[in-house]
Amino acid sequence: MRKKIILVAGGAGFIGSHLCRRLVGDGYKVICWDNLYSGRLENIADLRGNSNFSFVKTDITKKFSFKNKVDEIYNLACIASPGGYQRRPLETLLASSVGVKNLLDLAVQCKAKFLQTSTSEVYGDPLVHPQKESYWGNVNPVGERSCYDEGKRFAESLIYTYRNLYKLEAKIVRIFNTYGPKMHPSDGRAISTFLSQALTGKPVTVFGDGLQTRSFCYVSDMVSGLILMMKSREFGPINLGNPGEFTILKLAGLIVKLVRSSSQIAHLDLPADDPVKRKPDITLAKKLLGWQPKISLEEGLKLSLPYYQSQIKSRSKVS
Repeated sequence: MRKKIILVAGGAGFIGSHLCRRLVGDGYKVICWDNLYSGRLENIADLRGNSNFSFVKTDITKKFSFKNKVDEIYNLACIASPGGYQRRPLETLLASSVGVKNLLDLAVQCKAKFLQTSTSEVYGDPLVHPQKESYWGNVNPVGERSCYDEGKRFAESLIYTYRNLYKLEAKIVRIFNTYGPKMHPSDGRAISTFLSQALTGKPVTVFGDGLQTRSFCYVSDMVSGLILMMKSREFGPINLGNPGEFTILKLAGLIVKLVRSSSQIAHLDLPADDPVKRKPDITLAKKLLGWQPKISLEEGLKLSLPYYQSQIKSRSKVS
């Protein structure tokens, strides 16, 4: 039988590279597309010699010609860190509009299943807690984060339209904060930033009073959720995230303790439109996918630590 061919757009990124690795390990042929704006070749270096894996540097916002048959398309192609998408706001908007349309057209052409990784950011600074998929959100459409938030919201609407017009098997998951190895130390999100700061003895920088909450999902749990969603008959949107809720201040303290660092906590001004609370309701994921995260925050931090130690060590050698 022909091996299933799976296209992973954004496959050299943090979550994308873990997804590629899992799919190759499961025996599928995987095509990884990435424009390398935030993805990195080192994330997929161990896969490059595998006959079931191929990498193509491709920008999904540009017109592309693709003659091969693919069976499934996972779309993770969008800058996800606040610092990254604020530096490239137009590229971020285009990835979630033109880029998603181009991939949907490819899915129609190939009669392929399509999965879009949307985001908890579609809920904005939520007035409902925890966040259910039925909640429409509280998003500032002209704020500093709007290129990402509204881009992802537009993508969901586009997918809904394609599903109705073309009977496309197109699915949506809303990803909540995810962490683990391969997330760049300079990514700018809380766990990667705090680990990098604690390992180098720098102040651990907490925005505001640090009492804002987040929920953190280890990357292997997230990848399992994506694959279960693709295999299911569900369309979504379905939340994927770890419902364990922590203040940012508690997270900083956990990391300083884990690293046995001399770092002190430093407080910075709170960024604009920063959500006060963020916690997924994963009732649908449990019921419809049989999915829930297995790895606790403390365990996930321990699993992440060796990667950040190696990254800090290699950076110190270069400098």
